Amino acid sequence: MFKLLRLLAIVLALTATVQLTSARSTYRRSAVRVHRVAPTHTRSSSARSTFQRSQPCPSSGRTSGACGGHVVDHVIPLKRGGADTPSNMQWQTIEAAKAKDRME
Repeated sequence: MFKLLRLLAIVLALTATVQLTSARSTYRRSAVRVHRVAPTHTRSSSARSTFQRSQPCPSSGRTSGACGGHVVDHVIPLKRGGADTPSNMQWQTIEAAKAKDRME
């Protein structure tokens, strides 16, 4: 009888340890934060090319292709309700664009 009680106590102790371990691992998994990505705003490539044709690159004067040291910037950001039209676009240096992005 004593051996049976001792065996039962050992089985219960092992079961409690397994349940405690699985509870801890579940807690850790539930504590992980999921980073959600902000919805992307679609940019019209035709609006950008129309802007570039009407406003050539400030550094090279090209009306198509890359513009060294400059990027096309939306005056009123798309995420703030700005339109994706050439009238809402401007040339901006890369350094100024990075500074503006930090402020927005």
